[in-house]
Amino acid sequence: MKRMLINATQPEERRLAIVDGQKLLDYEIEIEGREQRKGNIYKAVVTRVEPSLEACFVDYGEDRHGFLPFKEISRSYFTPGVSPSQARINEVIKECQELLVQVEKEERGNKGAALTTFVSLAGRYVVLMPNNP
Repeated sequence: MKRMLINATQPEERRLAIVDGQKLLDYEIEIEGREQRKGNIYKAVVTRVEPSLEACFVDYGEDRHGFLPFKEISRSYFTPGVSPSQARINEVIKECQELLVQVEKEERGNKGAALTTFVSLAGRYVVLMPNNP
């Protein structure tokens, strides 16, 4: 059974954990005065493609560059003429290419935010997911 545990004993910090039995699924800390970026959408520019990681790093306007894994890149951004089934990231994405990205996971420690091009906009009754297959 999934449960959400919230610790708000300190006024300047809130901790949230999602657990399934004894297994921790997600953990987040929200600090008062620090802006949350999770869910925000940005226009980003690819700064570095890393074939060994099957990912790229993008500048989305924050201090650290975001991390965009290959599986989180929509086919609409692929270079024309490349077969999506056999594609590798260095054949599909080029440096200086512009992308629309959404923050999936906040920056932690010395790591940049985890990003996706599968943008989702949640409304009251429907979720718009324009790039999803």
